[in-house]
Amino acid sequence: MKKTILTGLRINSEFTLGNYLGALLPMVRLANKYSSEFNVNIFVPDLHSIISPVEGDIKSNAINSIKHYLAAGLEVNENIHFYRQSRVPAHAELTWVLNCIASMGEMKRMTQYKEKSNEKDSSNVGIFDYPVLMAADILLYGATFVPVGEDQFQHIELTRNLAERFNNRFGETFVVPVSTKEQVEFMGLKEGIRIRDLSSPEKKMSKSALGENSKILLSDSPEIAVKKIMSATTDSFGEIKFDFKERPGISNLLQIASLVQDRPIEEIIEDWNKKAQYGELKKYVAKAVKNLLTDFQAKLMDYSDDYILRLFAEGENYANRIANAKLNDVYEKVSLR
Repeated sequence: MKKTILTGLRINSEFTLGNYLGALLPMVRLANKYSSEFNVNIFVPDLHSIISPVEGDIKSNAINSIKHYLAAGLEVNENIHFYRQSRVPAHAELTWVLNCIASMGEMKRMTQYKEKSNEKDSSNVGIFDYPVLMAADILLYGATFVPVGEDQFQHIELTRNLAERFNNRFGETFVVPVSTKEQVEFMGLKEGIRIRDLSSPEKKMSKSALGENSKILLSDSPEIAVKKIMSATTDSFGEIKFDFKERPGISNLLQIASLVQDRPIEEIIEDWNKKAQYGELKKYVAKAVKNLLTDFQAKLMDYSDDYILRLFAEGENYANRIANAKLNDVYEKVSLR
C-alpha cells in the first residue's frame, strides 16, 4: 500500500492567518508535491472541535474548511481523500482501546492540556483526552507523515509511544509515524512554523484570542488586515533584527513576509537586517498580506457546497473502509473479535 500523509484543522472558529501559513498552506504544497505517490488524508476533526465552544454551524464550518484548502491551491485527484471525523465511527472506538494503554502520567504532562484547562477540575474530559483521539486519527490509516505545528509535536510523540506500546504488547499492528524531527524535514522546514499573536508576540496567533487586533482572520477585509499589521507590537530596540527570543514582534513580521510571499526567510532578513524603519517594515508586510487575502477570498467563491459534499461522500466511503479494517485487526489482537 501507498504511504499516507494525514492532516486536519479544527473548525470550532474561523481560520486565522496563522492557521493558513503554519498549517494549511504547507499541507497544500506537500499534497500537490506528493499525492502521486502517497495517499493524502485531509480530514475535518469535528470531534476535536467540540471540546471547546463552536462558533457558527459545525456542518457549514466543515464544508468551508475544505473550501479553504482548495482556495489555497490544492489540486484534487484520486489520491486525496476528504472526510469528516465523526462520519467514521472507528476513530472514537479506537480511542477507547488506546485509552486503556495510555497512562494518566503521560496525559497530564501534555502541554496543550495544561494551557487549555489551566489544570482545573471543571475542565471537560475531552480537553484531557483529545491527544489519544488524535493518535487514533493517525494510527487507523497507517499515516507516516502528519504535518502539524510545533504546538502539536508532543502529541505526535505520544502517538508514536502508544503505537509502539500496543505493538509490543499485542503484536505488530500499527505503523509508527516518523519522529517530529523527520516530520519537519519532510515538510522542507528547518523547524516548525508558529505565527505569533500580533499584540502579544510571545504567544502564538490563536483563534480564541480575545483581542481583535491580535489575530488576522482569513475572512477579514484586506483593509482591516492592513490596520492590524500596522498596529502590531514590536519593540524599542530601534533596529530590525530576526531574533524570536529577544525581538519576537519584529521577527514575527519578517516571518509573515517570508511565508506570504513564498520567499526564503534568509532573503527577507538580508533585505531588512539592521534597518531602523519599523513603520516601513509594517507597510511592506501589510501590503503582502493584503494581496494574499484579496486573491484568496476571490478564489473561495469558486467552490459550491454541493461540490464539497460530493468530495466528502467519496472520501468517507474510503475512510470507513480503511479504518474499519484496521479497527477489526485491533479488536482481534485484544481478543474482542
